[in-house]
Amino acid sequence: MMFVLGARLTLRSGREALARLVLIAAAVAIGVTILLAVLAEFNAFQDTARTRCWQCTTGTPVGPDGPGDRGVLWNYSEDYYAGRVVQRLDVAALSAQAPVLPGLLRLPAAGQYYASPAMARLLAAVPGEELADRFPGVLAGRIGDAGLTRPDDLVIVVGRTPADLAALPATRVVGEISSRSHIDGTTNLYRYGLGLVAAGLLVPLLTLIGTATRLAAARREERFAALRLAGATPRQVGVIASVEAIIGAAAGSLIGVAVFQPFQPVIAGLAVVGTPYFGYLVAPSLAQYLAVGLGVPLAAALAAVVSLRRVQHSPLSASRRVTPPAPSAWRLGPLVAGLALFAVAAVVFGRQPAGPATGGLSNGPGNAVLPVTLLGLLLTMLGLILGGSWLTMQGARLMARTARRASALLSSRRLADNPKAAFRSIGGLVLAVFVGTVIACLIPALGAEMRAAGGGTLTDVLRVSFVPEPDPAAEHPVLGLAPGAGGALVDRLRALPGTAVLPLYAPEQRLTGYACVGANACGPTEAAIACADLARFPALGRCDGGLRAIRAQFGLLLSHDNVASLRLPFADRDSEAFNADPAAQPLEAMLVRAGDPATLERIRTLLAGYTARIGATSAPKTFGESIALRDARYRQVQQVALAVVAVTLLVAGCSLAVAVGGGLVERRRPFTLLRVAGTPASVLLRVVTFESVVPLLCAAAVAIAAGLGVAASVAHTVAPGGPALPLPGSGYFVTLGAGLAVALVVIVSALPLLRRLTDPNDARFE
Repeated sequence: MMFVLGARLTLRSGREALARLVLIAAAVAIGVTILLAVLAEFNAFQDTARTRCWQCTTGTPVGPDGPGDRGVLWNYSEDYYAGRVVQRLDVAALSAQAPVLPGLLRLPAAGQYYASPAMARLLAAVPGEELADRFPGVLAGRIGDAGLTRPDDLVIVVGRTPADLAALPATRVVGEISSRSHIDGTTNLYRYGLGLVAAGLLVPLLTLIGTATRLAAARREERFAALRLAGATPRQVGVIASVEAIIGAAAGSLIGVAVFQPFQPVIAGLAVVGTPYFGYLVAPSLAQYLAVGLGVPLAAALAAVVSLRRVQHSPLSASRRVTPPAPSAWRLGPLVAGLALFAVAAVVFGRQPAGPATGGLSNGPGNAVLPVTLLGLLLTMLGLILGGSWLTMQGARLMARTARRASALLSSRRLADNPKAAFRSIGGLVLAVFVGTVIACLIPALGAEMRAAGGGTLTDVLRVSFVPEPDPAAEHPVLGLAPGAGGALVDRLRALPGTAVLPLYAPEQRLTGYACVGANACGPTEAAIACADLARFPALGRCDGGLRAIRAQFGLLLSHDNVASLRLPFADRDSEAFNADPAAQPLEAMLVRAGDPATLERIRTLLAGYTARIGATSAPKTFGESIALRDARYRQVQQVALAVVAVTLLVAGCSLAVAVGGGLVERRRPFTLLRVAGTPASVLLRVVTFESVVPLLCAAAVAIAAGLGVAASVAHTVAPGGPALPLPGSGYFVTLGAGLAVALVVIVSALPLLRRLTDPNDARFE
């Protein structure tokens, strides 16, 4: 019976109840649409990370008796074209039962290769000498989606004869292709990061839905108090309130699901994390559809019941309006403590500039700073949430003292009386803008720490290593190309127009040591360099007068991608002289500057055969490409953070718009009487606008200020060479400005309802 009564009261209680129901459904529909989009993006990431990592296959080295007659010969490497990574796999089947890669029906035969769709398009679009000549054979087919992680992957699988492939040093014998997924290893960081983003977006979305279901709470309290006085029990009143909330939320959920469908292809093409997913992966699961469809109405019912707790205790309490207690200043304690921890970390753990003893690499603060930073971050975020209402109250009081118009005075007094309610709908905004500001400021600072020396003069310089993977068991390890082959290659490269070459020769006939950074970044510590060649690369320093050749520590220059090590010259007047002829030594590496991008790719194609034959540990790439690959990871984090800020601003605007609509319905009677008394509608419009805009702008300003403070402290700790106050890039300001503008437009769009609700002709005098 109570369910039927609740439905009748919801659907047949006049225009006011119908307008409230429409607003609830619209707000819930917006929240559900955004929630489904977030879930779809997260699902695409999860599904992509779970794809089979065939690149992780290791195998065993080819033995002295040959590869045998089982499995497949496997030689995986990475190449580069115009800054993009090319995943290359050379294979040779040893038997008819050889394992086949995901995305292929069979392995390519010798003289054939399979390419991903993006790779096939690139091969057809550029001259063969720039790319296709690196791969022997002809295109025989495409690699399916199962062998790719993203639609734009550049992947090629080249078929070779067993004899040719077994002769390459890096070849392995594989009996079974790895079944690991890409989610192993560092991808877990992105997984947990995106999980936190998804969870963080739930807070403002649930706030929006909860705000919608509490529309016109005061008027509803009066109506339900009348039911209590008429004899209804608290349980019956709760059932009636739940039915009203469930009807509006269920309708909004259905509308949100319907609205999401045409937007799904658009979301799939947005490439929120920097690269696109396969479109069919960007979709919520059936379980998530059911969870949203059932969970949102249930959450709405719970919020409706909680909002009527005063009526549950006493029906007369609904008519007793008292100002809630003001928030105290102690709420700022965690915020002050968090910012103080960051300041202490910047002073205590701040790094010193790099010096010669470190080879151009500065000493980091170590792991000791991590717990301090995490604790400071948690305290700051907690302080922003707890102290937001106090800051809103102080902003309202300041506006009241400086108000020159009645509208500003009325709105500031109302905000100061109940700052908690004003801040509640935008609490999630504070965290999103804070985190987005910190990330947007730190990314440029970290990027500046990695820029090359000499004003970027090494950006287009190609690094080439001819040193194979070190073999500790070898008595005389191979140092690179033999003098004859190395000299011929250098002459061939110098013959190309506009090309400069800096050969790096092994100064001894035996290996004196290795400089290692990580497990797979080792290289010889010394190189012999001709001073005439070094003069073509002034950013690296110069020889003392009269010297023909020098010894220099160039190991990190070739093996470490962090080109912050180039802040100091590697050769100076104190460099040790090398008295022998460098060209008579093995060629272990070289730096090459090409005249134009096309020549650079032709050089890379020419070098591919040399590096493959000796099993070099890395493919030739420029310093700029090393920077770009690292920056791409940072940009992905930044792009996700900015997307979260934009969505949260939009949700906060919607929450405020819903709160505006609910407040108008609640204050319809006093606003109408003010209109009858002669108050212009424009004054009331400004009152409502101030009440909505002031909390939004105050919250954003406080979050930005806290984010700048934290970013400055962290940047001083990890990148002391940068500016004292790192500023975000233009993308941050565009995102923040556009998000605030859209939020304000959403708020203003609800204001025309004020004129209709407060029409003096509809006034009733009781």
